[in-house]
Formats: sequence, structure tokens, C-alpha cells
Amino acid sequence: MASQTLKHRSRDDPNIITTTRNNKSTKNRRENNMAMAKRGLRSLAITVSIPLSLTLLTIYLTSTHSYVMVSKPSWFPPLWAIHITSLASSFLLGLSAWLVWAVGGFHQKPTALSLYLAQLGLSLVWHPIVLGSGASWVGLAVCLATFGALVGCFRICKEVNPTAGDIIAPCSAWTAFLAIVNLTLIFL
Repeated sequence: MASQTLKHRSRDDPNIITTTRNNKSTKNRRENNMAMAKRGLRSLAITVSIPLSLTLLTIYLTSTHSYVMVSKPSWFPPLWAIHITSLASSFLLGLSAWLVWAVGGFHQKPTALSLYLAQLGLSLVWHPIVLGSGASWVGLAVCLATFGALVGCFRICKEVNPTAGDIIAPCSAWTAFLAIVNLTLIFL
């Protein structure tokens, strides 16, 4: 009969204990992974929101309508497009900085942090200079310095995390376009 082939297991059976230990270690690993993921999301939110909010604050406080009043060619972007693209660039650079930080890149290459902060400061200063006061010559110098910092960031970040370097490329293109806009504003 089938009941005669049944085997009775006691609590002292090593197979049961091993299974319980494996379940506990799997549960602990899962909990640790969830905790790490929560910390990662929190640091990502902070790293992206700080430059984004600083850019938004700069746009809000310093933008006047002097850019709108200037006669300019038809290919010039409207003011709202400049603001949105600057916010997008700030978001992408924050994401790139987080990707470099996540793999320990700022400890490996400390110049990356200084170049990132220089780029952030210069991009925050560009709005009040060009869009606030209309100083196109100074704005051109700031754009060229920002572009140089972005190229340095691109090179260093590409070594640490290729995705972070790829994210910086559109921001460099945007800064180059702003330099062309500044140059055109000088000769108008």
C-alpha cells in the first residue's frame, strides 16, 4: 500500500533545517536589495532635483523680456524653448552625475565633480547674463566656458560610465547652439 511507503520526518531532519535557512537567507537578500533600491532612488531624486530646481529658480528670478524685444533672425528659438531645453539639459546632467556617482566615479576621478559643478554654476549664470541683462559678449564667454567644462565632463564620465558620457552629448550640443545664438546676438 501507499501508506506503508510514506516516510515520517521529524523536526530534527537536516533537510528541513536547510530549507528554512535558505528561505531566511533569500528573504534577507531580498530585503537588502529592496533597501538598496530605495536608497538609490532617493539619491537619484536628490541628485536630479537639486540642479533642476536651481535652474528653475534662476529662470524664474532672472528672466525678463529683453530677449523677446531684441530683433533676431527667424531661426532663433523662442524664450519658452530656451527655458524648457535648459531644464532638460539640467535634468540630463543631474542624471549623468548620479550615474557616475553610483559607480564611485567621483572618488576615482575627482576632476569630474569639479567640472560638473563648474558647468552647473556657469549654466546657472548664463540666464541672468544673457536673458536678464542682455550682455551677449559675457554670455558668449560663459557659453564657451560651459562648453569646455562639458567636454571635460564628457571625457571623464565616458571612462567611468559610458552611458553617463552619452547623456552629456546632447547637453554639449545645446550649449554649442547657445554659443551660436550669443554670437549672432553680438552682431545684430
